[in-house]
Amino acid sequence: MEKKKPIKRHIALQPLSRQHHFGLLFSWKIRKGFQNNIEIGRMQEYAKWFYKHEITPHFHDEEKYVFPILDKENELIERALKEHRRIKRLFNDTKDPEKSLSKLEEELDAHIRFEERILFNEIQKFATEAQLAKIEEIHSDLKKSPDYHDPFWE
Repeated sequence: MEKKKPIKRHIALQPLSRQHHFGLLFSWKIRKGFQNNIEIGRMQEYAKWFYKHEITPHFHDEEKYVFPILDKENELIERALKEHRRIKRLFNDTKDPEKSLSKLEEELDAHIRFEERILFNEIQKFATEAQLAKIEEIHSDLKKSPDYHDPFWE
């Protein structure tokens, strides 16, 4: 079996890739919550916290500084924006939180893998040094979010 080479991420995009890692951890934590029959309300509170502290600023930065590197009609950008809208709706859906959280953990995981494996590679191909420098400048003082107070996944 052939081993995949690790993706060489430009230094300017590395902070966003680290945030993607936290998104994958979010999905894993929600899956663990379901496996351990954790009360939906506890997982929903975590999702609200994660949306506010991680997803909202991350999506903002991608949409404002990273996605414009490619044409807005680029099919990869259109897909990413469509997935952002869907993920936001799932985070904010309170009608059926169990169903929303279940879909959310799957869709966020798939979305992050798409951005890391396909979209960011394409962006790296076309970004100018000035664009990458701007992204790096914006993320140079990126602070880690505080730890969540209820580690239900443990």
